[in-house]
Amino acid sequence: MTIYIGNVSYKLREDDLQAAFAEFGTISSVKIIKDKVTKKSKGYGFIEMDNEEEAERAIEAMNGKELQGRALKVHKAHPRKEEE
Repeated sequence: MTIYIGNVSYKLREDDLQAAFAEFGTISSVKIIKDKVTKKSKGYGFIEMDNEEEAERAIEAMNGKELQGRALKVHKAHPRKEEE
């Protein structure tokens, strides 16, 4: 399952995000979205977890939790919509 993490501190690194979510289970990938030009964080990212139950626990526990001074917005990621 892919988890969306919003309201992420611009200073947060992918390692920090992985460490914060690692207690809930195995993480297969972590990606903080960055601006293509400036390479600075856009303030959100995604975590991929193979186990659905672990992902649900992570969402439940981490939504609204403060990390580096910001309350995270955590929910199941929705697939990107095709542009028409």
